[in-house]
Amino acid sequence: MRVSGVLRLLALIFAIITTWIFVRSYMSASMKTIRLPRWLAASSTKETQVVKFKCGLTKPCPANYFAFKICSGAANVVGPSMCFEDHVIMSPVKNNVGRGLNIALVNGTTGAVLGQRAFDMYSGDVKRLVKFLKEIPEGALVLVASYDDPGTKMEDESRKLFSDLGSSYAKQLGFRDSWVFIGTKDFRGKSPFEQFLKNNPDTNKYEGWPELLEMEGCLPRKPF
Repeated sequence: MRVSGVLRLLALIFAIITTWIFVRSYMSASMKTIRLPRWLAASSTKETQVVKFKCGLTKPCPANYFAFKICSGAANVVGPSMCFEDHVIMSPVKNNVGRGLNIALVNGTTGAVLGQRAFDMYSGDVKRLVKFLKEIPEGALVLVASYDDPGTKMEDESRKLFSDLGSSYAKQLGFRDSWVFIGTKDFRGKSPFEQFLKNNPDTNKYEGWPELLEMEGCLPRKPF
């Protein structure tokens, strides 16, 4: 009797362990079956995200056009940025922007960056800017973004040089105005790639400064 009792106990324990293993395996398989569609759904969501093109544009530029995006600075807090053909030329992150006028030169045919400079237009020497503008090579695109104060040191010669690049607003650029612009040497007419906001206490978005400007789009290769 003792032997049969032990055997019955062992059989009961075996049955309990077998049932537990079966239930655990079934639950594990069920969880995998449930999680799989969720994983697939997550992948599907990622695949349907909005596609961004060069410089963050929402659609690609046609053949023989350059993608660009230029942002002026925000007050005297956030510096300007320039992107051309998906290459960030100037930005606060690159630590190559400054108060005043930020200017980049790009080859109008190949899109290659030729150089970039920042000119302090509040306390700097405007002669440096004039020299730079006079030495712009033929066929170069000129990208400009203001930061803080682009106009205090502006004088007739520098204003005329910008006007010759195709600017419509260089002649009225003043203290703490916002300005973004793309032009080229000896531009015929006025550039369509320009935005300007006057420093006006009644309309300024920031205390003492107008709203930042953001200009983006597709720029035709030379000649315009």
